Amino acid sequence: MVNPWLYPRWIAHRGAGKLAPENTLAAFRVGAAHGYRMFECDVKLSADGVPFLMHDAALERTTNGVGLGGDQPWDQLARLDAGSWHSRGYAGEPLPTLENVARFCLANGLLLNIEIKPTPGADQETGRVVANYAARLWKSAAVPPLLTSFRPDALQAAQQAQPQLPRGLLLDALTPDWWELAQRLQCVAIVCNHALWDPALVAQVHGGGMRCLSYTVNDDWAAQRLVALGTDGIITDRVDLFAPAP
Repeated sequence: MVNPWLYPRWIAHRGAGKLAPENTLAAFRVGAAHGYRMFECDVKLSADGVPFLMHDAALERTTNGVGLGGDQPWDQLARLDAGSWHSRGYAGEPLPTLENVARFCLANGLLLNIEIKPTPGADQETGRVVANYAARLWKSAAVPPLLTSFRPDALQAAQQAQPQLPRGLLLDALTPDWWELAQRLQCVAIVCNHALWDPALVAQVHGGGMRCLSYTVNDDWAAQRLVALGTDGIITDRVDLFAPAP
């Protein structure tokens, strides 16, 4: 039996995909303005253990910084410009902490999928710290954040630290041990590259009591296929294309 699911079908990728600088509060505001009620974001740790939003290990693509984000303390990361790379209108947009994003979501009744995105070599520490922060920040929330990761060690550390928080295993391929991993980690969802889903895989995941989520779906034909397959969640950059119906 598939467990009850508290999350909407449509999830805005990294805040608002490509309409605003990814993984910033500006992107969350744009996604919310398009009617989205749930957001995906990437979270890693600063050198002094502060969870903050960023996808890449290196700073260069999405900030004016240099080097690995995980090698720098938060007081330096907080000074970076995380918006100019996208467009002039977002110049000066800062990197947000997980706490910044939690306050925004809770104040606006929004839900969150936190992808635990460790700096290489910091899988367990990142999973543990992010889970502990999430448990504290969402302590009184009716719906907790969904913790996901491509890194099993990070998910395992999150499971050990805060077992009550829901977890999802991210997959870009069906590795030989993916099903055993998902069961051992007591995942509530499998989050796949959308091309991997077919009727047999959906049936297997649902039969194991888990939900079927997809990334990153930016074409109407792909979304229609996933809805027809009976999958449960669609992560998209195209908040301007897809109306976020439940």
